[in-house]
Amino acid sequence: MKISIWSVGKNHEAYIKIGVAEFTKRINHYYPIDWLIIAPSKATQPAAIKKEEAQNIMKPMASTDVLILLDETGKMLNSPGLAQLIQQKANQSTQKIIFLIGGAYGVSDDIKKRANHTWSLSQLVFPHMLVRLILSEQIYRACSILANEKYHHE
Repeated sequence: MKISIWSVGKNHEAYIKIGVAEFTKRINHYYPIDWLIIAPSKATQPAAIKKEEAQNIMKPMASTDVLILLDETGKMLNSPGLAQLIQQKANQSTQKIIFLIGGAYGVSDDIKKRANHTWSLSQLVFPHMLVRLILSEQIYRACSILANEKYHHE
């Protein structure tokens, strides 16, 4: 199984880049992982922005890809719950899991309908760059839980 993290927005800021690179390297010990940074729309209206970004998200996505959308309306998971979700997908012989961080205005209804799971990190709102770092750390934490390693303490 491969893990992909897709994010609409600019490339990683310097203060995020180091942490993301470290957790990406650590995740790679468990699963192949890659990042796709999707350029934000240059449209001016939120509906048009979400529509254009949806097209750019859907274009490289295969029908067999499992899409986990990060969205404030999603279900909250704790770290063991995320580990369980990843293990479940691995057990189902999923080829690729895509974790998607939408744009500044969120994602279109088409993306929400396509999502296999919608996950909320928190009721708080975070900058997208910080979500990238939190997400990469949480995926690493989930992998370490599955491997029975000591990174996560209960």
